[in-house]
Amino acid sequence: MTNLKIGVIGLPGKWSSEVLAQAVMMRTGAPCPVIDIQDVWLDLADNALRYGGLNLCDFDGLLVKKIGSEYSPNSLDRLELLRVAEAAGVRVFSPALNILRLIDRLSCTVTLHNHAIPMPPTCITEHSEKALEMVNRFGSAVFKPLYSTKARGMMVIDAADSETVQRQQISSFQQQHPMMYIQKKIVLPGRDLGMVFLGGEYLGTYARVSQSDTWNTTILSGGKYAAYKPSQELIDLAYAAQKPFNMDFTTVDVAESETGPIVFEVSAFGGFRGAKEGIGIDVATLYVDYAVKTLKGG
Repeated sequence: MTNLKIGVIGLPGKWSSEVLAQAVMMRTGAPCPVIDIQDVWLDLADNALRYGGLNLCDFDGLLVKKIGSEYSPNSLDRLELLRVAEAAGVRVFSPALNILRLIDRLSCTVTLHNHAIPMPPTCITEHSEKALEMVNRFGSAVFKPLYSTKARGMMVIDAADSETVQRQQISSFQQQHPMMYIQKKIVLPGRDLGMVFLGGEYLGTYARVSQSDTWNTTILSGGKYAAYKPSQELIDLAYAAQKPFNMDFTTVDVAESETGPIVFEVSAFGGFRGAKEGIGIDVATLYVDYAVKTLKGG
């Protein structure tokens, strides 16, 4: 047991947030609140970041699991609040600026590109004519919101459709997402991989396996978790992909394409359930042990 005061930034009642809070309580012997950041408010007059009767600046550590049910530009503002706690000496896992670089899909992509990480052919544009050109160049293109998880809001546009249909689909997407992130639709072997890292060290890999003819393998689309033993080449690629972000905990989304392995993204928060159901790893307990060791100067 320890005397550390640790909280979880998450969604009260949600499995991943609650299991992390339970792991903290088991490790420290102290209550661990699950803090919904949308109910946190900042008072600069007395340097307080408040949640109910709590001042988050009084904590030793904060484990960030969720900052909302969906990503949005507002997520960035919520993370900015945590920088006040960090300035007061609170250790945030992972640091707010590190998470900020992953919430925005474009920021993540640019960093991966600048570190020569292989990704699907990608175009980012605000011009509908360029978007139309890319659909026809790619043959089939996935339009992705800059802020989304689990394939929410994504749209597949095919070159086989008429130009009229393509233009209508592009216009519909751009009304919600002026900056269009367009990626070539990759033929996958019925699965993609979640490669798990804690403190930069590789823990294991689970697969998301498609159970239908849908284009993606996400659990929301009916995919299932399964164990997977990757090659050293895949492990090395995932390690290189996560390294620039310096996350305390993350999952790298990797796929084995016809032209070789590619990285889709590095996760801002990582997948507890995939690690648990796919490969039997209790990431929550490992993460808490890592946090406590870090806070105690280990």
